[in-house]
Amino acid sequence: MNTDFPRILTLLRKEKGMSQKNVSSRLQISQALLSHYEKGIRECGLDFLVRCADFYGVSCDYLLGRSPDRQGSTITLEDIPESDGDRKENRSMAGMLPVLNKKLIINSLNILFDLLTKVGDRALTSEVSSYLGLALYRMFRVVYSSNPKNQEAMFGVPAHVCAQYTNAAMQISEANAQSAAHGNPIIADGGKKSTGSIVVSTQTLEDDYPLHAPSLLNLIQSAEQKIGFKDKVRKKPMRSSNS
Repeated sequence: MNTDFPRILTLLRKEKGMSQKNVSSRLQISQALLSHYEKGIRECGLDFLVRCADFYGVSCDYLLGRSPDRQGSTITLEDIPESDGDRKENRSMAGMLPVLNKKLIINSLNILFDLLTKVGDRALTSEVSSYLGLALYRMFRVVYSSNPKNQEAMFGVPAHVCAQYTNAAMQISEANAQSAAHGNPIIADGGKKSTGSIVVSTQTLEDDYPLHAPSLLNLIQSAEQKIGFKDKVRKKPMRSSNS
């Protein structure tokens, strides 16, 4: 059973703001059967998969989680827009993989910080920035340490406690960011609360950020594959359906 299909099927319905009763009627199945599909209790047939793709205006590959792009297209290095300075980059020295990953991350960061601007919460922006800065600091030290001749004196935090201290600081930043994102005051910010919120969906991302959205959606897919949560969930026996 494809575990992405129930999640994406539910996501698309909710993004449209439609009830299960309304959608099931439009897709010519019972509400109970649609509920089973969305919960992953039963597998759907190919004809239903195609009807869903037509109804929501997406590809079957997107419904099945095979592509993060709603139309099912795949992304290549040349498809990703250039960020500042990329055109002058010497790709023959760095290789293609670092360039691709750099583009995915930079384009995703462009969206993240634009969304932060729309939210307009200084505390949230500060904590997100701190978290990302700490992550970059830690990974720079990992790369730096690949050569034992590089001087550890470049850093004020000793190597043997760096990982633990950085993790702790990142967890604090994440906790503060979560608090600010939900409108709760952060003590360090003098009790200031979040000033705004945003509505985000795969559709709004593609509409608002047509150049950068593919990078973010691919990054999300890649990260979740790396996490491997679906592989850790015990699979339940499924009943197939041809509806």
